[in-house]
Amino acid sequence: MKRKSIVEAGSGNVFADLGDEQAPESLLKSRLAQRLANVIDAKGLTQSEVATVLGIDQPKVSKILRGRLREFSTDRLFRFLNALDQDIQIVITDKPASRRRAQLTVAPAKKHAIRN
Repeated sequence: MKRKSIVEAGSGNVFADLGDEQAPESLLKSRLAQRLANVIDAKGLTQSEVATVLGIDQPKVSKILRGRLREFSTDRLFRFLNALDQDIQIVITDKPASRRRAQLTVAPAKKHAIRN
């Protein structure tokens, strides 16, 4: 017996697609945690070393790296990235008239080489 699959186009935000009321913030925190993980990996740091740099304990670093982000504000994640020598730029623009709603987008810099 063959089943028919129904495929729906996503919105670009999996949290919104799953009905998360805080979808824009959840996506932002997820992208920030992803960047943290990339920086930690590129620098070859252990979770204990990262904990020392960030001023938190190792289990909290583990939570971030596993995407368990409820106890971390976006501001705190920004500060963690700064502590790991990452600059952050926030750019606010007018929404195009052709789009119904304003949106939040997180994008890495075009040149995002991570240096030790």
